[in-house]
Amino acid sequence: MLTSKQRAYLRGIASGYETIFQVGKGGISDNLITQVNDALKKRELIKLRVLDNSMLTAREAAEALAQACSADVVQVIGSRFVLFRRNPQEPVIDLAKAR
Repeated sequence: MLTSKQRAYLRGIASGYETIFQVGKGGISDNLITQVNDALKKRELIKLRVLDNSMLTAREAAEALAQACSADVVQVIGSRFVLFRRNPQEPVIDLAKAR
């Protein structure tokens, strides 16, 4: 669980990130979950987008993917959302700076 300061710190970092995955009309498939898991393991923080033809809202997709990948939802704005999951073996982002 992230504190509000950690969430704000991660939002600031994610603002410069590009969207790397899109959730379309196919919804959240096993393939997407696998790709998101791999990306979270390497990057820890990723930005995703829900396309207009998707049956899910950005909030629904964020919650479903976060639960499937054991991640935290950092932010949902419009059709975009940000997920975070700490990599305990090789951390990329230092959350101690958020204090």
